[in-house]
Amino acid sequence: MSEEISLTPIGREQIHKLETALLISTILSPEVIEELKNPAERLTWVDSLAVAAAALAREKAKMTITQIAEDIGRSEATIRNHLTGKTKAGQLIRQTYERFLREGIKIEIPSTKELEELKRKLEEEKKKIEILENTLKDVKESLKQLMEKLEKV
Repeated sequence: MSEEISLTPIGREQIHKLETALLISTILSPEVIEELKNPAERLTWVDSLAVAAAALAREKAKMTITQIAEDIGRSEATIRNHLTGKTKAGQLIRQTYERFLREGIKIEIPSTKELEELKRKLEEEKKKIEILENTLKDVKESLKQLMEKLEKV
């Protein structure tokens, strides 16, 4: 089921829909998924992205910096930093918004079948890497033994 999401929201419901679309689409980007692999930074990253998405959605609804800050409980400086792209989260959310402008709002979540196929391929690649690492280890050992023999000669 497809829902209409306005890029220039009017009212709370439309703001929340845009905010959610921005956040989900940005989190699903390869760059953010990579960042989220670091457990130490994960919470901070998700929080920053959520604040940046909330700020941009409200800005597009013509709210002022002061109104946005009060509405989402963050400082005006934080809001300004996200909206002007001084933060990585702000930059990523803005990129998502600009993509929405160009391409429309499309949030593509991989199907279970696609995820299983990717998981299978990843396991195959892990096995290949393990084989290569073992081969390299054997070659190094053989080379070491040859070097020792050469030194004796």
